[in-house]
Amino acid sequence: MSKYKSNKNKWPVIRAIKSIATITLLLTIMMTLISFLSNGDRRVAVPDSQRQPGLSQQVKDYRPMVEKHLKEVGKLEYTSVVLSLMMQESTGRGNDPMQASESYCGEVGCIDNPELSIKQGVSYFNRVLDKANGDVRLALQSYNFGEGFIAYVNERGGRYTEDLAIDFSAKMYQKLKHKGIYSCIREEANQYNACYGDILYVQAVLNYYPDALSYVDNEVVQVALDN
Repeated sequence: MSKYKSNKNKWPVIRAIKSIATITLLLTIMMTLISFLSNGDRRVAVPDSQRQPGLSQQVKDYRPMVEKHLKEVGKLEYTSVVLSLMMQESTGRGNDPMQASESYCGEVGCIDNPELSIKQGVSYFNRVLDKANGDVRLALQSYNFGEGFIAYVNERGGRYTEDLAIDFSAKMYQKLKHKGIYSCIREEANQYNACYGDILYVQAVLNYYPDALSYVDNEVVQVALDN
């Protein structure tokens, strides 16, 4: 076989390799572009915060029970807030949808009845809201951290901020980490070593608030949140 004929036979292989390389490059560019477009608008601090997720059907089904117990404590206008809180706590699943056991008996798992959970959860939310002087964000973070966060904030200006939540979490974690029961539930908390509770709990709850507000359709709730 001549040298010319041998080189001629190689050209289809070379062209095929170049075609495969070109297609691979184009696919890589497309995947990178798709990834950028789908993630570009997300805030790093709160993953998926731009999605404004909606309430689950399980949470919506608990609305009458939530309203019943809020009415008992004179806080019916906070229905949307509490439904958002429940969504963050459990998405309405399980026998303790408000995750209220610790505030009820001091330990996890002592509530196995949804109505007791909601009654206790509403009672505890009402208590921290009153102690927070109506600061809903402070009340929400205290639902997660405990009432000690309210005193901490009151000594530092009296209004909730995310920075105060981070500082409190870091201090409590440093104090309690020897117990081995706390770990960072968010990647963002690692950089601050703030692994007590959820430092982004307020924003996580409020991500559900627009949908909860439209579902309840009560303008008083919006006023209560903004004040």
